[in-house]
Amino acid sequence: MRNGGPIALVLISLSVVLAAVPGSAGPEKIAFPANYKDHVLYATVDRYDNKQYRELYGTREAVEAARSGKPIPSGAVLTLVQYKAQVDAAGNPVKDANGRFVKGDLVGITVMEKRVGWGTEYPDDIRNGEWEYSAFTADQKFNDKANYKACFQCHKPHAKQDFVISSARLAGQAPGGPIAMKASPNDVGISGFAFGPGKLTIGPGQYVTWTNGDDSPHQITLAQSQERSLVLLKGQSHTQAFAAPGVYDYTCGLHPNMKGTVEVK
Repeated sequence: MRNGGPIALVLISLSVVLAAVPGSAGPEKIAFPANYKDHVLYATVDRYDNKQYRELYGTREAVEAARSGKPIPSGAVLTLVQYKAQVDAAGNPVKDANGRFVKGDLVGITVMEKRVGWGTEYPDDIRNGEWEYSAFTADQKFNDKANYKACFQCHKPHAKQDFVISSARLAGQAPGGPIAMKASPNDVGISGFAFGPGKLTIGPGQYVTWTNGDDSPHQITLAQSQERSLVLLKGQSHTQAFAAPGVYDYTCGLHPNMKGTVEVK
């Protein structure tokens, strides 16, 4: 019998974790938020890496709390709606008059919901506070093939912002407008979900500075040490010193398909 591949293994491993602890846990806790379009649309994102247009909605109480500097309350629902971007004959995303992607077919919907008492049944290396995650197909059916363990792993490093990667957008703090990228030899720009240049060569003891020019947040993560920068909003930078010769691969901690290399010699 053929196995189900990596997704099946992820679901099995998460099921084993859940079976080992008392109580009820898992994505089935979350009902599809049929009224999500009545919530606050607090961000839109053009994903150049996978040619998607995304909308982020939050319940009004969650948005009001975030914008008042208060903790996100129990009952908060954050909904990520994913669409294919419309593309031209060459496969490039079509853009509107404002330079933004034009949304096409609905791909799926991912939801994170917070409730008092949720998460207590998870071990510390899995738990995201009181948040739970669920995913739904375009026809609003529960997606049992989604990589739920990856949701916890992706959000886990962001405990200081209550595990919400888009917290700055939720709080209305993300800057707008174009960003002037630095052009010195040791600078790396982040634009269109890509690092530029993708490979940089420096001398021992020198620094590299990354500047985020995307509307979406990013995070520099060194592959070997797993050292992470703070989450970089549009216009923010991170500077890292490299003392020893070697090849240092890195990714975006929020978008692992984004990769770059610093060679020190």
